[in-house]
Amino acid sequence: MKIKYLGTAAAEGYPGIFCNCSYCQEAKKLGGKNIRTRSQSIIDDQLLIDFPADSYSHMLQHYIDFPNIHSILITHTHQDHLYLEDLGLRCEGFSHFINGELTLYGNPSLKAKFSHIYKQNPNDTHLSGKLDCVELVEFIPVPIENYIVTPLLANHDKNEKCYIYLIEKENKLLLYGNDTGWFPEATWQYLSGKKIDCLSLDCTHMKYKEGSNHMGFPDILELLKQLDTLHCIKPDTRKILTHFSHNGHLLHNDMEAFAFPYGIQIAYDGLEVVF
Repeated sequence: MKIKYLGTAAAEGYPGIFCNCSYCQEAKKLGGKNIRTRSQSIIDDQLLIDFPADSYSHMLQHYIDFPNIHSILITHTHQDHLYLEDLGLRCEGFSHFINGELTLYGNPSLKAKFSHIYKQNPNDTHLSGKLDCVELVEFIPVPIENYIVTPLLANHDKNEKCYIYLIEKENKLLLYGNDTGWFPEATWQYLSGKKIDCLSLDCTHMKYKEGSNHMGFPDILELLKQLDTLHCIKPDTRKILTHFSHNGHLLHNDMEAFAFPYGIQIAYDGLEVVF
């Protein structure tokens, strides 16, 4: 399997869109891996995870073949992970020679918002066969494309059921774990004994401990210890951190210095990892 990180920032981006703090100013000055767009990833160039407003720029910058993407996993409906209005541009008039249907998969809030925008009029068929939405149930594996995808409960927004995802293909297992703080007990129980090949984890607060709806580096170390206790970590498990905020007060090189002694990799926009 291959994961490519298209965006690796929290909601405001890094540098923050309206921020004048010293970290954002330095990120602009240094450029490169310090410039982070809103969170989005793609698995094997076919299974997209999340759809922020930055998706259009990701398509251009990373040469993503959006017309032939047919499945998107949505972690939750916050605006930096889901911009539903752009998906309506898949209908005729905006797009031509459309190849098959694009299906969103996610929580009940996604289903409700999708229905509100696109299914208000049952006689409106302009997106029929072009765009659909499937509600997933936590801890129930489902086949999507060539993968088995299992939504797990996250510890994030208390007003909606947020998901992280186990994604399996040909005996390779990816845990895609953002946005979340310390995992709920039911998620820990489900993960017990599952041998994970690649961990992609939320580190929004970087050097600061948090854990209630995001994580920082101290939380990550505790989480990895718990995963090891549950026999989820293998000697060659890839450990990657993403979803960074400038409020964590570290630039890319500083993050790498924090993570390197623990064998942890810091994601950046455009990073590809094969496992």
